[in-house]
Amino acid sequence: MPSGPADIQDYALLSDCRTAALVSRGGDVDWLCLPRFDAPSVFGALLGDDEHGRWRLRPAAPEAVAERRYDGDTFTLVTRWTTDTGIADVYDALPVDPHRQGDAHRIDLVRRVVGVSGTVEFAHELRMRFDYARALPWVRQHRGEAVPALVATAGPDAVIVRGPALEPDDHVHRGSVTVEAGRTHDAVLTWFPSHRHPPAPLDVDAALQTTDAWWQEWADRIRTRDVHCDEVVRSLLVLRALTHRDTGGIVAAVTTSLPEQFGGARNWDYRYVWLRDAALTLGALIDHGFLGVAEHWRDWLLRAIAGDPGQMQIVYGIGGERDLVERELPSLPGYRGAAPVRVGNGAAGQYQADVVGEVLVALHAARDAGLAESEFSWPLERALLAAAQERLDEPDQGIWEIRGEPKRFTHSRVMLWAAFDRGVRAVREYRLTGPVDEWEATRERLRAEIDGQGVAAGGWFTQAYGSAEVDAALLLLPTVGFCAADDPRMRATVAEVERTLIRDGLVHRYRTASGVDGLDGTENPFLACTLWLVAQYAASGRVDDAAELLDRVCALANDVGMLAEEYDPVQRRHAGNTPQALSHLALVRAADAVHAARNAAGR
Repeated sequence: MPSGPADIQDYALLSDCRTAALVSRGGDVDWLCLPRFDAPSVFGALLGDDEHGRWRLRPAAPEAVAERRYDGDTFTLVTRWTTDTGIADVYDALPVDPHRQGDAHRIDLVRRVVGVSGTVEFAHELRMRFDYARALPWVRQHRGEAVPALVATAGPDAVIVRGPALEPDDHVHRGSVTVEAGRTHDAVLTWFPSHRHPPAPLDVDAALQTTDAWWQEWADRIRTRDVHCDEVVRSLLVLRALTHRDTGGIVAAVTTSLPEQFGGARNWDYRYVWLRDAALTLGALIDHGFLGVAEHWRDWLLRAIAGDPGQMQIVYGIGGERDLVERELPSLPGYRGAAPVRVGNGAAGQYQADVVGEVLVALHAARDAGLAESEFSWPLERALLAAAQERLDEPDQGIWEIRGEPKRFTHSRVMLWAAFDRGVRAVREYRLTGPVDEWEATRERLRAEIDGQGVAAGGWFTQAYGSAEVDAALLLLPTVGFCAADDPRMRATVAEVERTLIRDGLVHRYRTASGVDGLDGTENPFLACTLWLVAQYAASGRVDDAAELLDRVCALANDVGMLAEEYDPVQRRHAGNTPQALSHLALVRAADAVHAARNAAGR
C-alpha cells in the first residue's frame, strides 16, 4: 500500500546553500531536487507517495520512537531513535564544502547511523524517481568500490549511493544494517552529471566536521538581542540556507505546490527569487550584521536586470533566469491530493509596482549600513526609478500577485513613494547624482494621491483605491516611513484588520471572499501578516499585545524551528510552502520591533 507524505510541520530542512532536502520525523527524505533548489526532484513523495521517490531510513522495529534536533546552530539533523533493543542516532546532512565555490559537479547527502546503546537494526528503502517522477532511472551495481555502491542514471543526471548493501525489489532497493553502541554506519548519495565518472567517495568525518563548523561560524556572527533569541537565530539560519552560495539568489521557499488550502488548487512554485522577498530578507540580515550578503545579492540583481530595467521582472530563477513559464505536472498527484502540481510561476509576467520600492529600500539600508557603491550600483537604482516613473500611473497586480483585474493598490502606491523617497535621500544624504527635484515632486504627488484616494470614509487605509477593504500589507506602511505607527489612520487600519482579517488570533492577507484575487477557494491565515501586526503593535505602544502575539507565532514553529507560509488553526497544522523566507524574516523583524519597544519604554 503506497504511503503518502507526512504533515508539513513534520519536516526538517537540510541545506548546503545550493539545494535542500526535507526529512520527515519518520526518517523519510521526501523532497530533494538536484543539483539546485529549482531543479527536478529525485525524491518527490512530498507531492505524492513513496512511488514518486523516497529514501526511508528508520529502525526495523515498528515501535521505535524518534526525537530530533539540529546539531547546534547548523543544518545537520540528529534524530535519536529509541527501541526495545537499544538507542541509535541518525545524522542527516547536505555537506558544505567552503573550498568548492562555484563548483556544482557534485552534491552529497549523508545519512550516518551511530549506535548509542544496545543494538538497533535499521532498514533502508530507496526509491529514486528522477525528473519529478517522470523518469525511472537505470540502476546498476558499481564495481570496484571499497563499500557497496549503486549508480542510477536518467538523462543528464546520475547519483551514486555508497555504503548500504541494497538489493533490487521491483524498482525499490532495500537493505538493512545493525549498529551497536559506538559503531557507525554511513550511507552517502552523491549527485553528478551523468556524462562524468562518479566522484570520489566522500570523507564523511571531515565533511560533517567542516559543515558544522561552517554553519556555526556563520551563526556566531549574528548580532543577537534578548527577544526570542533562539527563534531569531534559527530564522536567520533559514534565510542563509535559502541563499544560493554561488549566485547570491535568495529563494522564497524550497518547495513547490504545498497547498494554501488543503485539497485545493492554490498551489504555487516558490523555488525562485522574488525581488520583494529577497529585498526584505536583506533588510533582516543587514540589521543582524551580514552586509556581505547584501553585496552578493546586489551583484545578482545587476546580472538579472541586465541592460534594461524597464524589462525588470518581479521574480527570476536562481541564476537570474527569466523564463519561468508556469506549467502543470501530471506526474505528481499533489500533496494529499491537492492538485495541480505546478513548476514555474506565472507571476514572472506580472507588473507589481511595489517591487521597485522594496528593492530601493533594501539597497538604501545597505548604504546606511556602510556598503560602498560599486561602479554600476547607483546607475542601476537611477534606472529603476526612471522605469518606475514611466509606469507611474499603471494599475498593478500588487504584493499578493492577484490574478484578477489589476488595481491601484494602496500598498503598491506607498512603495512607489518609498522608492522615490530613497532616491531623494541618496542624493541629499550621500551626495549621489540624480534628478532630485523631479523625484521630490513625484514623491509629493504620490503622497497627496494616497492621502486623497487610499483612505476610506471610516479613516483607515484601503486595500485599493475605490474600495473599503483592508489588506494586511498596509501594516507595512510605517516601516518604510510613510506615516507613523500611531498615525490615526494606522490605528483605524489596525482596528479594521482586527475586525475583518483575524481568525483564531491569526491574520489573513485579505478577504478572499471579496474576489479581488480572481481565484476560487480560500486560504489559511498568513504567518508573515500576523508578524507584521506584531511589529505594528510594538511600534504603536501596544507592547504587551505585540509580545503575546509573537509568543503565539513562535509556538507554531515545529520542533526544529521551521515555519511554513500559512497555518491552519482549525486542524492545527502548517500550510503552504516551507520553510517560507517571508515568515522567517517577518519573525526576525517582529522580535526586533518588540526589543526596540521595550527598550524605548525602559522595560
